[in-house]
Amino acid sequence: MKKDEVPQDGDNLHHGTFKQLFYAVDHQGDYTTATSIGWEPENVALSQAWDEVEQRVADTKAKVEAGALSPIAYYMERTLLDLPLLALKAGKFQWQVKRHMKPSVFKGLSDKMTERYAEIFGIPASTLRSGELLPFKRPA
Repeated sequence: MKKDEVPQDGDNLHHGTFKQLFYAVDHQGDYTTATSIGWEPENVALSQAWDEVEQRVADTKAKVEAGALSPIAYYMERTLLDLPLLALKAGKFQWQVKRHMKPSVFKGLSDKMTERYAEIFGIPASTLRSGELLPFKRPA
């Protein structure tokens, strides 16, 4: 791609604060770097992906508030983790982490295990223990 053809469609997702680096060919035919504030199809796709993440987080939050899941399920979605990765980070088998997502099992977790989950989620252990659900925000 030529340097003057690098997409500059406006960045709907990051409102101009995020720029991507591309390699392009300059007027002499040499490779050089060029920044782009966005490409409309990419911005639309990213926006749709974040909408889906927000919906999954909201659905999980509703299940936690209804008492069907423990806060571990909410924070797993909120931090964009999946079950295999959370289990790996927690040093547990997937079936154990899935079991910890049951409210009755969650209430009986040791302080050490609760603190391990809190560290993974980047929240205070007291927040996780209390069941407080911090809001989800798209990265800026």
